[in-house]
Amino acid sequence: MGSGPEVGATEEDVVKAQQDLEEELLSSSYQNFLAFVFAIEEVNNNPHLLPNVSLGYEFHNFIHSHWSMLESSFILLTGQDEIPNYTCGRDSRPVVVLTGAPWATSAQIGPLLELYRFPQVTFGSFDSMLTENGQFPSLYQVAQKDTSLALGMISLMLHFTWTWFENPAEEQVNLDVKRKLEAKYDIINFWNFPEGVRLRVKTPDSICSESCHPGFRKTPQEGKAACCFDCTPCLGNEITNDTNMEACTKCPDHQYPNIQHNHCLPKSVTFLTYEDPLGMVLASTALSLALLTGGILGLFVKHRDTPIVKANNRSLSYILLLSLTFCFLCSLLFIGRPNTATCILQQTTFGLVFTMAVSTVLAKTLTVVLAFKVTAPGRRTRQVLISGAPNFIIPICSLVQFIVCGIWMGTNPPFIDTDAHSEHGHIIIVCNKGSLTAFYCVLGYLGSLALGTFTVAFLARNLPDTFNEAKFLTFSMVVFCSVWVAFLPVYYSTKGKVMVAMEVFSILASSAGLLSCIFAPKCYIILLRPDRNSVQGFRNKTHAVRKMS
Repeated sequence: MGSGPEVGATEEDVVKAQQDLEEELLSSSYQNFLAFVFAIEEVNNNPHLLPNVSLGYEFHNFIHSHWSMLESSFILLTGQDEIPNYTCGRDSRPVVVLTGAPWATSAQIGPLLELYRFPQVTFGSFDSMLTENGQFPSLYQVAQKDTSLALGMISLMLHFTWTWFENPAEEQVNLDVKRKLEAKYDIINFWNFPEGVRLRVKTPDSICSESCHPGFRKTPQEGKAACCFDCTPCLGNEITNDTNMEACTKCPDHQYPNIQHNHCLPKSVTFLTYEDPLGMVLASTALSLALLTGGILGLFVKHRDTPIVKANNRSLSYILLLSLTFCFLCSLLFIGRPNTATCILQQTTFGLVFTMAVSTVLAKTLTVVLAFKVTAPGRRTRQVLISGAPNFIIPICSLVQFIVCGIWMGTNPPFIDTDAHSEHGHIIIVCNKGSLTAFYCVLGYLGSLALGTFTVAFLARNLPDTFNEAKFLTFSMVVFCSVWVAFLPVYYSTKGKVMVAMEVFSILASSAGLLSCIFAPKCYIILLRPDRNSVQGFRNKTHAVRKMS
């Protein structure tokens, strides 16, 4: 709608304009136009407001289509909609355009009016899009005064004879940089008691739902008013510490929420300790097995000249027992507070001592195979067996693993890390393996060595079984491989201290499998069947086997 000075407006013009208005204008905005016409008439009928000047007006119905809006804008500016930039058939020209409440109308016709530097005023709620001075420099937004709310509050107080507008929060009505009028009001009820006692009570908010207490957040009810909401509890690592919070807030990584989810508490630092029941059991088991292995080593040294000990190279038996002792003891590196040294020693010691143990089993298996091949005349394997060539397998295999561990430590070694998410309320100090690729290379090499040992032992299982431990070596490798194959999926499905405990358990289980499968039968003969641990016993058993065959 445009407005501008128009001299000599008659009563017939006003009546005709009202008739046209009733025929053409949209019914949804009809009351706004009636108010506008009434205001213009009041100004024109008052000789003291604008002496010798009458305000004229014309209405344009901006239907919500781009073409209709542009056409109406051209008619408003030029008096016709065919030739732009020419004014036709006008005695007076509008000086300002008043658009309706919808912001879309102002946004669409604003760029066209701006070409002619034509002022535009929009009334209704403020919109941030229209406050962009670079795009709408000639547009100004206005709104009605916020007096109806104040008058309603005064009427309410007068009705209930309450004592009056101080705002306890001492908040003022401010017009911000976006020209949005924002004000907050409190209604205070003063209760007067005898002897001059006065109590000031704030009236509760008008809501249709109970307030959400700390630990809960508001969830709007779909299709209902903004004051209607549900209270949803905060989950996981989130809290709310005030009433009617819109969203839950996450606790920092070093803190965790209490049971009520209304306060963050500091997490305690923890790790697999010797005082922990799980750590105590694992440490006791490791020490017990290490002592048992040392006792078996002492027993073999004491009976070093007996056939059961001398069979299959007693030096290899000593090396294997020493390696197993270190395997049991290396598990203790995983218990206690981690530091840089223990994180590095955990993986390097584990890889090297287990490689030594498995390569020793491989050397013992090859010794069995070569020993029985020597019995056939004309074989050159006798020289290989006498030279101790199988014993060189141990340093060669250990050297390869040492190189792999050296590359690991030189590129991306293990380091101290923290796990703040596995256990509620705790920060777990763990050893990060650094390079997972290097860790898998150590395990892969160890697994390949064990698989090769198993293959050789399996091929030698049908050799004569007098003092032949090929079957026991085969079974020991089955146990060893089974433990570590089962270890990987279980290890990566656990977190925190349980993950460390699983690694320790796998070390102890695989080492105990080698110890029991290889040395338990020998200890049985040495301690309980000494009659079989002699040359005569060997001959009697051989004679019995041949007689049965």
